[in-house]
Amino acid sequence: MFKVFKYSLFDQTRSKWIYLYTLFFFLVSYAMLYLNNDLMSGLTNLLNISLLICPLVSIIFGTMYFYNSREFTDLLLAQPIKRTTILLGQYFGLSSSLSLAYLLGNLIPFILYGVIVSDIFISFIMLLIAVVSLTFIFSGFAIMISLITDNRIKGFGFSIFLWLFMTFIYDGIFLLTLFLFSDYPMEIFSISVTMLNPVDLARILIMLKLDITSMLGYTGAVFNKFFGSETGIMISSITLIFWLFMPVILSMKIGKRKDF
Repeated sequence: MFKVFKYSLFDQTRSKWIYLYTLFFFLVSYAMLYLNNDLMSGLTNLLNISLLICPLVSIIFGTMYFYNSREFTDLLLAQPIKRTTILLGQYFGLSSSLSLAYLLGNLIPFILYGVIVSDIFISFIMLLIAVVSLTFIFSGFAIMISLITDNRIKGFGFSIFLWLFMTFIYDGIFLLTLFLFSDYPMEIFSISVTMLNPVDLARILIMLKLDITSMLGYTGAVFNKFFGSETGIMISSITLIFWLFMPVILSMKIGKRKDF
């Protein structure tokens, strides 16, 4: 698996899109810090942008990569190599390259502005970990979609819809449900629904660390009560780990049965 991972990683580093991805976040982070001249404001703005852009880039770029590398995958399958070894190597190569690009693009501006010696250093590290986790999660969705359908148009359509659902549609349905059933106790429901969306889960955890849950109104109070406790943080961390493994495990099961 390491050889496939190494080849996929170096193959991605030669892609101009990876460099553009790094440059994008470098310019965005530097601009936000320069205009606000405040690490907290810059981190909050980076949170909002990262939770939209990183899942989108991961799932779209990942879907494109797995479709374009289909011939290379077929070549590897002709060798005495397990399917799971090939798929895992490609998955980790893609996810690692995107994660390194994101980390490099954001670390440099924030380090230059002194985030290491600031009070929000731990929050900044949590943001990076959460976004990198989302990168791996949505890369897993990308490989799963590319294995489910051989039609590229359908694959890209599914990828865009999944991103829209996780980042926009899901929140709209959630808020509408809270509004319609506002007369009933919705605390347990709110927590459970948040666990079902990795993007919302990452957003809540970072907002709690930044102490800006007041921006979420009623749900902020509920999440602060639950996720702010040690038990809540432990449960939410376990849930995020579950999301990390779930798409990959499903992809491996689909890959074993797929007729390439």
